[in-house]
Amino acid sequence: MRDITQETFDAVLFDNDGTLTDSRAAVERAWYAWAVHHDIPLERFVGFHGVPSRGIVQMVAPHLDADTATADIDRRELEDADGVVALPGAEQAIATVGARAAIVTSAGRDLAILRLGAAGLVPPEAFVTADDITVGKPDPQPYLIGADRLGADPARCLVVEDAPAGLRSGRAAGAATLALTTTSTAEELAPLADLVVRDLSAVRFTVSGEGVRIAVP
Repeated sequence: MRDITQETFDAVLFDNDGTLTDSRAAVERAWYAWAVHHDIPLERFVGFHGVPSRGIVQMVAPHLDADTATADIDRRELEDADGVVALPGAEQAIATVGARAAIVTSAGRDLAILRLGAAGLVPPEAFVTADDITVGKPDPQPYLIGADRLGADPARCLVVEDAPAGLRSGRAAGAATLALTTTSTAEELAPLADLVVRDLSAVRFTVSGEGVRIAVP
């Protein structure tokens, strides 16, 4: 494991759902309605947090047309942002890291912007969504693209995640990993993370001309 409190990073790549925003209730409502509509047993929906919608659809309902079924769940999620809020420390973290930040999310761009707006968060200019990738988390591609959009070496990036799939993606890209226990337990996250904290309010970001550093007050 890397001691990330002793490193200086060129960029910080933030996941969104469960990291910056709490959208769990809206997500669960949409997927529950989708599952009931398509007669998919709810017990199939285990361990998919952080995986793009299309990947989930293909795994829980391989008998359905992936394009049509994914469009259905995307529509349902876009219709429901009720109760989406910013998680503790998210607004300050994004504002502090500034131009060295990117959001790398498994959601589509429209959905990500909807949820960030509902939570009152202004996203950084660098943004990677499901619309920009060919293979999603836990593959490294999303975070490799995020690093590239900031002109950063992935090895000098910090990935901030709440889900095992996202942490695997970040580690496979060569980045350092900071895990938040907002949706998963510390025991689930610890093997995949260089540091585990409760949420972004538990760390302090500072930025200088050399890059971004973090501390645990």
